[in-house]
Amino acid sequence: MCLIAVAWRVHPRYPLALIANRDEAHARPTSAAGTHADLPGVFGGRDQLQGGSWLMVSSQGRLAAVTNVRQGLAVETAPRSRGGLVTGFLQDATPAPEWCAALADVAPEYGRFNLLAYDGPTLAFATNHPVFATQAIAPGVHAMSNGALDATWPKGSHATGALAAWLTEDAAATRDVDDAASLEPLFSALADTTPAPDEALPDTGVGLELERALSPPFIRNSRYGTRCSTVVLVERGRLLFVERRFGPEGNPIGQTVQVVPVRGPND
Repeated sequence: MCLIAVAWRVHPRYPLALIANRDEAHARPTSAAGTHADLPGVFGGRDQLQGGSWLMVSSQGRLAAVTNVRQGLAVETAPRSRGGLVTGFLQDATPAPEWCAALADVAPEYGRFNLLAYDGPTLAFATNHPVFATQAIAPGVHAMSNGALDATWPKGSHATGALAAWLTEDAAATRDVDDAASLEPLFSALADTTPAPDEALPDTGVGLELERALSPPFIRNSRYGTRCSTVVLVERGRLLFVERRFGPEGNPIGQTVQVVPVRGPND
């Protein structure tokens, strides 16, 4: 996953609201968002190659999401898959700050990662690039992509702006979020294919042409691009998880809408 915007303790109805795009090679085998026999109480998409995930939630009121960190063109090799951080956190009951802190010794064994871990009372962040670091996330609207947390990348600013606007609308407290139409402003923001201007591009060591191609929130390409867009809304007693999936060139191939009852800190 390459773009996440998260609102933490911004709205009284939604202690946590998250929108995200996962960018990946279209040939990489992936399971649509669903349940998994080996992960009781967990819901989300699954990477069939390594067995991990980019974004999952659980009936215990936990959520985890991971992105890679872009640094040059060299192919990464690491003994552990960063997708295992997501499944690992959701199978555990340790509070998010302590769980993230415990990664210090093993973090170098993973590919470069940014991780969000939510346990109900706390939203925590961890990364292993350029060195291992972890912190509690302060209330507010934050962006996590393929650089530093809250880096001023155009796609991150676009996503956080859309999420903040959706949450501050007059209807935010009463709208029926189970009606898919109410989520359209969020999915529209995630579907934006407008490249960023050159002067606003980050320099991640991949060259100007590739920086341009990777700069929109939604990447449309025949071989690599946005595979799914997801909205997660946390309310008291439940999580709403909506995933829209895409094939090559951004062609829609499916949607999943799931309400996950929560027994835990939000109940």
